[in-house]
Amino acid sequence: MTYTTFFSGPSLQQSSEPVTIVDVMEIDTWPVDDRSESGAKDQLAPGLHPVVAIGDRSDARRPLQCTGVVVSVNLSVLGTDTDRVEVDIADGKIIRQYVSNITAYSATSASAVETTPYVGQPVFVDDSSQLGAGTTLSMSPLNQDQDENPLAGHLWYCQDEIADGQVGGPRESSTFDVSLPAFPTLTEQVYCVKLTAAKREMA
Repeated sequence: MTYTTFFSGPSLQQSSEPVTIVDVMEIDTWPVDDRSESGAKDQLAPGLHPVVAIGDRSDARRPLQCTGVVVSVNLSVLGTDTDRVEVDIADGKIIRQYVSNITAYSATSASAVETTPYVGQPVFVDDSSQLGAGTTLSMSPLNQDQDENPLAGHLWYCQDEIADGQVGGPRESSTFDVSLPAFPTLTEQVYCVKLTAAKREMA
């Protein structure tokens, strides 16, 4: 399988199936535009495909919200709350996204990071200000306000990695090639993420 031309940049699609498209209002997607702690995260625009949560991010039920990747947008020139966004919430789709290695926050600052990410590690939609523009995913189940982040999926093999994975391959330990710097260095790196319809990480 080769990369499709459907996604651009680091958000290259890794699997074309499955597909489960839902049509939602622009105001109900976060952390994009002004709906994040930093007030400026990834944008909704043609050609951009962030992973988002659907719902009110201030709602106590935010960890139960659906998550998925933006497929397309239909935005007015000035932008209105009722503009439409198509989001693919399919369980099992694999996409490439920037993921922050933050695993915990203290007050409004990151306090811990992952240095050895592994296949199957959960990643979450995170609206914290520590994440750079264009990054909506981290490895932290809580945001900077200690609100629960919705589960987006799990780190997974990319197409060029899967042949080396498991059963005697170089990746048989289920870890990735590169160890990341220790705290306080924060790293945002491109990974493949297997999206999940199970919206909470079970203990």
